[in-house]
Amino acid sequence: MEKIVIDGEEFVKKSDCAKLKAWPPSEHDNPFMEIGVSYFIRTVTHFFTGRLIWVGDKEICLEDACWIADTGRFNEFAAGKTVNESEPFPKGARVIIGRGSIVDMTEHELILSVK
Repeated sequence: MEKIVIDGEEFVKKSDCAKLKAWPPSEHDNPFMEIGVSYFIRTVTHFFTGRLIWVGDKEICLEDACWIADTGRFNEFAAGKTVNESEPFPKGARVIIGRGSIVDMTEHELILSVK
């Protein structure tokens, strides 16, 4: 990659910039969402658990996802003790969630059974 120096600053051709972008994003781009980690995610309308497999600019993608209809006592659910109602997605399904809808997310064990 050819660099040009102008007034002491280094520049590269615009066409070479695409070569500089790394995918998947580095840990510096988003140090909080880790690929392969299982999360509980609250969106503005639904709750989910799932293993994070991809993070994009506007969406995330989960595998082994489950819709949590009723957590029960939230502190007990967060501690992994209870869940009142859960509906897993079919095995192998990928669930895409818009990042703009996410209220919060925390690491949590996967929930793979109907309750």
